Order: sequence, then C-alpha cells, then structure tokens
Amino acid sequence: MHYTIRYACLSHVGNIRRINQDNFLCNGMILENPGDPAAMAGTAASTEDPAFGIFDGMGGEECGEIASRIAAETADSFVFSRPSEELADFCFDANAEICEFADRNGIASMGTTAALIVFGRKRITVCNIGDSRIYRFSKGELTRISVDHVVNVYGSGRKPPLSQNLGIPEEEMILEPYLAEGKYSDKDRYLLCSDGLTDMVTEEEIALILQAAEVERAAAGLLERALKNGGRDNITIILCSVHRALF
Repeated sequence: MHYTIRYACLSHVGNIRRINQDNFLCNGMILENPGDPAAMAGTAASTEDPAFGIFDGMGGEECGEIASRIAAETADSFVFSRPSEELADFCFDANAEICEFADRNGIASMGTTAALIVFGRKRITVCNIGDSRIYRFSKGELTRISVDHVVNVYGSGRKPPLSQNLGIPEEEMILEPYLAEGKYSDKDRYLLCSDGLTDMVTEEEIALILQAAEVERAAAGLLERALKNGGRDNITIILCSVHRALF
C-alpha cells in the first residue's frame, strides 16, 4: 500500500526578533532567505522516503542562523533509506560541522535544535535533539512523539535551558538524540515546530486548529495564532498529512 504526504511549511521571524535563526528541510528544500517569511506546500510519495526537519538556531546575532542552516544542509545531503541509522549519523555529522565552523571562525558558542521525520512506505522514523517538537494528530487526539532535551530547573519561573543540542564539542558532552519508529495511518497528521509556536500556543489550541480541512490552512492558522499571542520568537511549522494513494 502506498501513501501520499501533503505538506505545508511556514517560517516567520515573529513580532520581536530581528533575525530568523530557524531553518527547515521540507522534502528537499531549505530556507534560502531567513529574512523573509517563507511558505512552501506540495505532495510527496511515501515510496520516495520524504524527509522533513525543523532547526532552531541559537548563539547570538547570526550565529544561530548559520548553525541551523548547516544542520539543514547536512540533513539535505542524506538519502534516508535506513532512517534510524542515517538520522543518528546526521546528528553526529551536523554536530561536527557546526563545531568545526565555530572553531574556524573563533565563535565561542553556536548551536541548533533538530526535529526530523522520515516517511517510509509503512512506517515513520522520528529524531529530535533539543526542544523543537514533533506531534501526531490522529482521530482528533494530539500526541507529542518527540522528547524535550531540557534541564529540569524547578521553581525558577523561567524557560529551562537545553540539555542537548547540535553544536556541542564531543569532549564536552555525548550527544544522545531521541530516535523512534512507528506505523502511520490514513489521515494522520504530523506537526514539526520550533518553540516559537509551542511557547505561544497551547496544545489544546493546536489540536483545535489542526482539525481544519486543508493542510495549508491549518498551518497558516497555527502561525496566525502564535503571532496573535505575542510572537516573541521565530516560528517555523511543517504540517504533513498522510493519505492512502488510489493507485
């Protein structure tokens, strides 16, 4: 049985930030000009092992933008025929590339999160490091299928710092990306997003918006709600909808 994946991808600088430090991999396309809002949509076949990813850069003026682009370009260089192996390889390769760039250019700290999903013929494989998230929306229920890598700081009232990200020298910390596989079904939806969405929009609001009929309209609705609720950070969204192919 074959499936088609309808997707919509949006990236926006938000209401406050001057630079968009996010990037994405959207079925072979990456964000070329982070200064402008980006929107892409299309259809992919599950037989082609399409891959989608969100990368939320960090590290000060423009360094985060560079880190997220390195990660996106590294992911785009992979063919995900054995996704579990290749997604792990991607994390270590991207981490090394970012660290090498920082070292060559005298940059003390730069990094990015990563959250990726690969659609195989019958199964999905997900991978994340950091706090960019992946959700499944199925039969009216929203389920987070990624794991936040954050330090538990109780009682601080502040957003917890990351415990893992790409751009950490291997002598300082061992990368431990989260990897998982699972089956997908007709009409399932998968949302990948940077924390510019999840810090502004509750999971209850996300679930309500994802019930919209069209993928592009639902993705646009999520972005609109995040901006309306403050838009304090860059916002990047990829929404994929699974449909059983008729051939």
